[in-house]
Amino acid sequence: MKTQVQPVLEKRQAALRADMANQGLDYLLLFGYENIRYISGFSGHAAYLVISAHDAFLISDYRYAERAKAESVGFEVICRDRDNESLGQCISRFIQPAGTRSSIKVGFEAAHMDVATWHAIAAELATDNLEPVTGMVETMRMVKDEWEVVQIRQAAAIADQALADTLPFFKAGVSERDLALELEYRMQKLGSEGMSFDTILLFAQRCSMPHGSPSAQQLKSGDFITLDFGAVVNGYRSDMTRSYIYGEASDKQIAIYNTVAEAQQAAMDTVKAGVPAIEALDASNRILQASAFAEFAGEGLGHGVGLFLHEQPFIKPGCDYVLREGNIITIEPGIYIPGFGGVRLEEDILVTASGYEILTHAPKPMVLEA
Repeated sequence: MKTQVQPVLEKRQAALRADMANQGLDYLLLFGYENIRYISGFSGHAAYLVISAHDAFLISDYRYAERAKAESVGFEVICRDRDNESLGQCISRFIQPAGTRSSIKVGFEAAHMDVATWHAIAAELATDNLEPVTGMVETMRMVKDEWEVVQIRQAAAIADQALADTLPFFKAGVSERDLALELEYRMQKLGSEGMSFDTILLFAQRCSMPHGSPSAQQLKSGDFITLDFGAVVNGYRSDMTRSYIYGEASDKQIAIYNTVAEAQQAAMDTVKAGVPAIEALDASNRILQASAFAEFAGEGLGHGVGLFLHEQPFIKPGCDYVLREGNIITIEPGIYIPGFGGVRLEEDILVTASGYEILTHAPKPMVLEA
């Protein structure tokens, strides 16, 4: 595994160093879990990266030191004695000697460190030339390389198969919670490293909640069903939503489902590299706002997906991002009617030069037979 990903990590590290040079940073301190994994390959926790033009250090402790050496590429692993050395003191060892620090510029990930901890670290660095940076690694992560696409494709395939295997269990009287557990069990049996996020599985009027938790509510004929779930492969996540109607479907339910399906397809039809992401939202909204359910339409359309569930870009009002080849985004319009129910349909799609590729292929019938 380490050998396979080594060239990928080395390329990312070179790109990050080039960005550091462009921003005039002599050192960069990374604290975000996903960013650390993206740059170093280390998948554990309690880690911190110190990067300069020529050196790279991964600071951890006895719990993760051996694992960090096995997984990381291009980093010297430092096992900190937490009882005798503060994190700030440890980081300070890998910054230039104190007498020269006034002339160096140290960037740090402001979004991934609490204020109290950062103040303690900064006090040990003995320099005022500290620069908060945001989005350096996240911007790199927006465009997936070939290795990342393979991981997300595999995660999506696991989720697809798990749902196909779970659908026969959708019978009257089964609870939301039992079906969610069955689905999660099957994903993990197929190789998922846990859940991409807390599974959403809802029936009937509870489907009006975009993010509800499975309960003891039991399935009955005529119910809406909403499932939002994902698998994980090498840290990379899939994210898919399916909505069904169990047994007999009313005219209103059919109309809601068809409206959401039409809005989703209209959005996807706009997608290709070079197109502003807002055009996909506008295309979806034209369908939703012209329907009888306009006041119940969800606001946003989708987001990037990767090592973190909700990554940039976020396709919502005000989005100014222009889609690039290699983006993996979700397209997930929805209609949510309190007291009645709702429908959301979500796919993971890979943006290509000429259009898009759908990565999620789970069964998508509107009605499940009772």
